[in-house]
Amino acid sequence: MGEATNTDGSSPFGRKLRKDFLFDKDYVNINHGSFGTYPKPVQDALRNWQNRAEARPDHFLRYDYPVELRRSRALMADYLNVPFETVVFVPNVTMGVNTVLRNLEYDDGDVIVYFATIYDACEKTIKYICETTKAQEAKVEYTYPVEDEELVRRFKEVVAGQKAIGRRVKIAIFDVVVSLPGVRMPFEALTEACRELGVLSLIDGAHGVGHVELDLGKLDPDFFVSNCHKWLLTPRASAIFHVPLRNQPLMRSTLPTSHGFLPRPLPGALPTINPLPPTGESLFEENFAFTGTSDWSPFLCIAPALVYRAALGGEAAIRTYCETLAREGGLRVAALLGTEVLENKTGTLGKCFFANVRLPLDLSVCEALAAVKAEERETAGKKAVRREAVPGLVKHWALRTMAKEYGGYQALIEYGGGWWARLSTMVYLEMADFEWAAGVLKKICERAEKGEWLDG
Repeated sequence: MGEATNTDGSSPFGRKLRKDFLFDKDYVNINHGSFGTYPKPVQDALRNWQNRAEARPDHFLRYDYPVELRRSRALMADYLNVPFETVVFVPNVTMGVNTVLRNLEYDDGDVIVYFATIYDACEKTIKYICETTKAQEAKVEYTYPVEDEELVRRFKEVVAGQKAIGRRVKIAIFDVVVSLPGVRMPFEALTEACRELGVLSLIDGAHGVGHVELDLGKLDPDFFVSNCHKWLLTPRASAIFHVPLRNQPLMRSTLPTSHGFLPRPLPGALPTINPLPPTGESLFEENFAFTGTSDWSPFLCIAPALVYRAALGGEAAIRTYCETLAREGGLRVAALLGTEVLENKTGTLGKCFFANVRLPLDLSVCEALAAVKAEERETAGKKAVRREAVPGLVKHWALRTMAKEYGGYQALIEYGGGWWARLSTMVYLEMADFEWAAGVLKKICERAEKGEWLDG
């Protein structure tokens, strides 16, 4: 076994690190990818900032907080290898994606291109934009496993197809690592393709910072947003938003619009005055420095998170451990379940902290049970379960049962004609946790095929 599977104490990672986190003793967090978590030293820093805010609210929020926010921005700018002036904070990636798409102005024939595995909230944002503006949408269709080169080829084909019918692709949105299924996208090649085609690139890096190696100075996307509260180990909610200087004039408003917004001048109108103390920064930076009253303490916890990560050996060591554990753990779970992992021939999908394992679940058995029990349910005054409702009922029963009865949660997805579990790795997990997950998944599938979900 590789380093990721060590249980003899030679590795700095694994279950021994659970003591640094806040988990219940009987909870296995093998779904880190959904909401993340953070270690106790980061919690200490969070509470310190919150205490300072309550001790002297106006003093801290008006004068101290902006200084500390700049320090966090500087750390993230250095982490991403981009100028300080191009990095601000937003609560989460969904907010960042909305900020970009709602700030852009769309003319007749403008198109937003997105990919088949886009995060649901982002797809709905695109649909809303297309309902309320002149923008139109186009989707890049595919089903994983697909090779990186093929994905880029299909993207270029969609752009060419839109051009052929007289439209212009204004912007394309794609992931660093897809949420469901959890696979890495060729975001570097897609960014370059956008540059070649004259298309703005919007990178959804929800699973980016602290997860994959990032050099935005070299990558040079048009817009990049990434959660820090998932893989960087900061508190929720915290995300960085990178906009190169060339595109900052396009981002005129935050969401919500707040004091930093500068309206277009009207004849005879008096200039607007920001009631907050001047920062001496650019309009873009000042705009995002304050977007309304909230607890922005998580933005100030970058430093302790990076210190904790450095104590574990740094970014490369964390990536090596988590990627190795994802590959080895995924294969182990698949072997225990008698199934397979989701991967392409070149092995690029699994270069991340996720493993996707097919479940030994035959949904046709569940559908047959629903049909057999239809009359029995109606006699008992219950509605018969329609066949099309079975997948959703089984899924939500399984998720709820795992969380409430087994002390853990594993993301499930019906995809490509099968059912899959997405398992996350993190520094506090090891192979034994994946073996535990396999046991839970096997029991859940067996219980589902016996029809327990019909009573859930």
